[in-house]
Amino acid sequence: MIDRAARETSIVIRAFNEERWLPEVLRAIDAQSYTDYEIVLVDSGSVDQTREIAQAAGARVIRVPSEDFTFGHSLNVGIEASRGRFIAILSAHAIPTDGEWLGRLVEPLRDPDTPMSYGGQRGHPLSNYAESRDFERIYGPETKRFRAPHFFANNANSALRKDAWETYKFDGALTGLEDMEWAKHWVLSGKTVAYEPRASVWHVHTETWSQVRRRYHREGIAAQAIGLYSTRNVPREVMREIRWGIGDLVAGLRRSQPWSVLRRSVRYRWEKTAGIVGGLLDARNLTNPDVRAEMYFDKTFPAVVIRQPGVAVIEQRSVPSLKPREILVRIGFQGICHTDLEILDGTLGYYRTGMAKYPIVPGHECAGTIAAVGGRVTEFAENDRVVVECIQGCGECAECKRDNAIGCVGRREVGVIGHDGGYARFLVTRARFAHRVPEGVSLAQAALVEPLAVVNKGIRRLVTTTSGGDTPKRCLVVGAGTIGHLAAKVLASRGHDVTILDRDPKRLEYVGNGRVRVTTNAEDVGHYEWIIEATGDQETLDQLLVRSGTGAALLLLGLPYGQRPFNFETIVGFDRTIVGSVGSTSRDFEEAIAALSQIDTTPFLQSRFPLEQFSDAWNAVRSRQHLKVMLRVDETAN
Repeated sequence: MIDRAARETSIVIRAFNEERWLPEVLRAIDAQSYTDYEIVLVDSGSVDQTREIAQAAGARVIRVPSEDFTFGHSLNVGIEASRGRFIAILSAHAIPTDGEWLGRLVEPLRDPDTPMSYGGQRGHPLSNYAESRDFERIYGPETKRFRAPHFFANNANSALRKDAWETYKFDGALTGLEDMEWAKHWVLSGKTVAYEPRASVWHVHTETWSQVRRRYHREGIAAQAIGLYSTRNVPREVMREIRWGIGDLVAGLRRSQPWSVLRRSVRYRWEKTAGIVGGLLDARNLTNPDVRAEMYFDKTFPAVVIRQPGVAVIEQRSVPSLKPREILVRIGFQGICHTDLEILDGTLGYYRTGMAKYPIVPGHECAGTIAAVGGRVTEFAENDRVVVECIQGCGECAECKRDNAIGCVGRREVGVIGHDGGYARFLVTRARFAHRVPEGVSLAQAALVEPLAVVNKGIRRLVTTTSGGDTPKRCLVVGAGTIGHLAAKVLASRGHDVTILDRDPKRLEYVGNGRVRVTTNAEDVGHYEWIIEATGDQETLDQLLVRSGTGAALLLLGLPYGQRPFNFETIVGFDRTIVGSVGSTSRDFEEAIAALSQIDTTPFLQSRFPLEQFSDAWNAVRSRQHLKVMLRVDETAN
C-alpha cells in the first residue's frame, strides 16, 4: 500500500475480534480513487488476528483496554492519534461498495459549516432480511442536509472535521448513539450534517439473537440518556416495529423470499423491539465490569462440545475473561487422539467412574498463539507460540511440588477431565502449564509435543524401574499408531534395537527405511527384553502378558484396557515387570520440545481438517488410513 504519512484524511476503524470482515474492508479502502488518507485502527482487546491484519495493511494500531472501552471513548482515542484534518469513521464490518466512497464521504466537509457527514448503508447478502429492509428505510437515495430541529448520523460510515471534534468530543459515557449525540450538538449550534447516499457501505451483521437484543438494548439506554426518547415513547417504538414487521412480510412475499428468511425476519424484529424497549426502561449505570463486558464484548467463537456419549456439536462460546495468572491461547492445530473418540463413545474409564463428566470440549494435543495474558503473567507475551500440558495439578500439594500432577487430588486434564480442550478457537490455561515453541518448529509440528512427551515419560519410567536401563535393549513396540511410531523413533535414537509390530502393513509403511525394523509377525514376542504396548487392546495385552520372555519388561501406554480376569502367576513366575504410564510432566514437555526437531514429522502432518469438519476427521482416524489426523483450527496457522 502507499505511504499514509501526513494525509488529508484519517480513516478511524473501531475493532474487536473483526478478522472475518476486516480484510475485505481494507481491500475496499485500498481500491479508493481518493488516496490522500491514512488508516488508524482502534482495537479494544481483540484476541484474534485483527491487529495483525491491520498492521499488514499499513494501518497504525491504537490499543484501548477493554475495561475502558465505550464507543465514544475509543473514537476519541483514535481521532486524537490521527493526523488528518478530516476524520472518516468506519465500522470494521462495513465494506465500501465502490472506489468513490471515501472521496464522496469527505467532500461535504470542505464547507466549514458542515462538521459532519455520513453515508448510505446497505444490507449484505448475509444480513437478516429485516435489517436490510431497515437500511432501505433509513438510508434513502436522496442527498440531504440536516438543520435544527432534525438530525441523524451513524458512525458505521461517517466523517467529521477534526477542528470541530477538538471543540466538542464524543461523549465517552454513552452506551451507544454517540454519533447522534454529536450530530445533535452541532445541528443545535446552527451547523449542518450532510447525508451522501452515494458514499455507501455493505454493513454486515452476523449476530446471534442475544447479540441483536444487546445491541438495541445499548442503544435504548443511550437514547434515553441523550433525550432522544423516553419511556413515553415505548408504545410508539413498539407500533413502529410491528408496522415495519408487517411491511417486511409483505415485501418478502412479493419478492418470493423463502419462509426460512421470513421467519428469521420476524425473530429479528422481536429481538430488536425487546432490546429497544428494555433499554428505554433500563436506567442502570454500567459500572459493573461484568455487565459492561456483556454489553460491549459479546463476540463468540466456535467450539466442538461432546454433550454425552455419541453426541457432539459445534457451539458458540463467549471469549472468557482471564484471571491474573492465566493466558488465552488461540489454537492453531489440534491433534486428534483416540482418547477423544473414547470420550465420544463413552468408553473412557474416567467417564464411567464419574471422575470426568460431560459436557466437555475435547482435545489435549494442541499448539497455538497467545492472544491475551492475565495481569500477573510476565513470562509470556501476546503472539508467543506455545503448547499446553495436558495434566494440570493444583501446584501447591506435595505431589505437584514433585512435578507429579498425576497424583494431585485436584488434577485436571485438558480436554478430558474438568478442563475444556483444544477443539475450539480459544483455550484458557494457567501460564505455568504453557511451553514456548522454538523458532523453526511449526504449530502443526508442535501439536505432536504432547504425545511425544507421553512417550518420554513412559520410557523414563521403564528405564528407572528395570535393571540395566541405560544399556541397549531388544525392544518391541506393539502398535504403529502415533504413540507407537514416536516410541520406536525415540528408542532407536537412544541406541536400542527396535522393531515395531502392527497387523496393518500400510501403517508400517510410515516407519520408513530407517533404524527401526517392522513386522506383522507376533510369533517371536519372547525374544524381546522391552515391550511397549501402544494399542490399548485387551486381547493384545493378554497375549503379551503370556508370551513375553522371562525377565521382560512391559510398558503399557495404551488406553483403555478394560477389565479382565488374570492369573498374576504368569508375571511373578517369569520375573516380568509391568510398568504403567499415563500423561506427562513439565520435564517431559521440555524434553519433547527439544527432541522434536530431531524427528521426521512429515508422516504425521499429511491429514488436516478444518474445525467444522471434526466429524469427518474422526471418521478418518477410525479408518486407520493416516498415521495422524489433525484439526487446523486457525486457517492462518502453519
